[in-house]
Amino acid sequence: MYPNLYYALKDLMGLEWSWLKLFNTFGFCVALSFLAAAWILTNELKRKEAQGLLQFTEEEVTVGAKASIAELVTNFLIGFVFGYKILGIIFVPNALNDTQSYIFSSQGSILMGMMLGLVFAGLKWWDKNKIKLDIPEKRVIRIWPHDRVSDLTVLAAIFGFAGAKLFNAFETWDDFIKDPVGSLISFSGLTFYGGLIVAAIAIIVFARKHKINLWHLTDSFAPALMLAYGLGRIGCQMSGDGDWGILNSAFVTTMDGKIIPATHQMFKDVMDSNHMFYGHRFGSVDAVQSINFPSFAHLPNWLFAYNYPHNVVSEGLPISNCIGNQFCSQLPIPVFPTPLYETIMSLLLFTLLFALRNRIKVPGRIFSIYLVVNGLERFLIEKIRVNSTYTIWGLHPTQAEIIALLLIITGGFLWWFTGRQKNELVGEPLR
Repeated sequence: MYPNLYYALKDLMGLEWSWLKLFNTFGFCVALSFLAAAWILTNELKRKEAQGLLQFTEEEVTVGAKASIAELVTNFLIGFVFGYKILGIIFVPNALNDTQSYIFSSQGSILMGMMLGLVFAGLKWWDKNKIKLDIPEKRVIRIWPHDRVSDLTVLAAIFGFAGAKLFNAFETWDDFIKDPVGSLISFSGLTFYGGLIVAAIAIIVFARKHKINLWHLTDSFAPALMLAYGLGRIGCQMSGDGDWGILNSAFVTTMDGKIIPATHQMFKDVMDSNHMFYGHRFGSVDAVQSINFPSFAHLPNWLFAYNYPHNVVSEGLPISNCIGNQFCSQLPIPVFPTPLYETIMSLLLFTLLFALRNRIKVPGRIFSIYLVVNGLERFLIEKIRVNSTYTIWGLHPTQAEIIALLLIITGGFLWWFTGRQKNELVGEPLR
């Protein structure tokens, strides 16, 4: 596992650049997923604009004005935060030993913050001064939907993270109550559907405000969202953020970290010897879920059972001869690497949606397919994932299963609705 980029480059390339400890592997993959999704979304919107399916809007802007006090202060504050924290690691002893604690602490360098803040403010002043006019002019400019992708990406990031944290708090309420602040600021513990729902609401409001056709916008978002989800799950797998599956009782982890096939008695012995860990983790040993699924067709064991060594949440038992006191844990009994499965399925579904986008002409139907396949994928993977369950009419679904089922139903309804409204949607005004 690679908790941050320092461990990844050290293992893969032999480089030991301590400053890379600032970059959490999961966060890095999430950032890449947003960039990839923004690129796909931009190209999809441009394609629809070229086909005449989306139109521009006109806005009045002021050209040639000098930098305002608000702009200078905003840029100074942004620079100050970066300087205080990022450059501050030079002046804070042992800041790189626990980067997450450092980032969310009050530690930093005021001097570096002030210097970088002034640089950011100065650059803003210089940039505006280059195009300053004696008398500022008001001009009307055309803004196409693809020009707003950066705004959409920022909205998705802010409201997506907030929604993911909010829904995760509901899903793991007992843990949240114990440490609400730590839970909210942690990079782990994110519920994808929470982020999807809250971000979707924000984007719908934004689209209506700027007169962007929702049907074509959602169709453009569909492949981008599927790709982003798959890339984000790579971060879950690489960092070992606890978002893994249930135990595979066909294997156990040896003292030196190897994953080996196990008999039922071997599995029972390891479970008994680690009853305190599993009792604390699941409430009781009897609550631990497992499936016996051995490897087949000469496939590697880790494809079905992985012990997540050096995982970022420090889950499991200490790894022998591990140097340092961070990221030195591994699972005594391997689990199904569900983030890996979701990455594979999501990338396949992205390919499907990308291939269908030119063949299906009715607006809204690509998005309806996305809702169905995304919900189906998540509903199936929940059968081998560790999650809190609810009791509803004698059933015990997880939060993700409930939302996944609702997405499937919603996708089916949208497919039916867009079919009924086919003529109206195809000829619908674009603003």
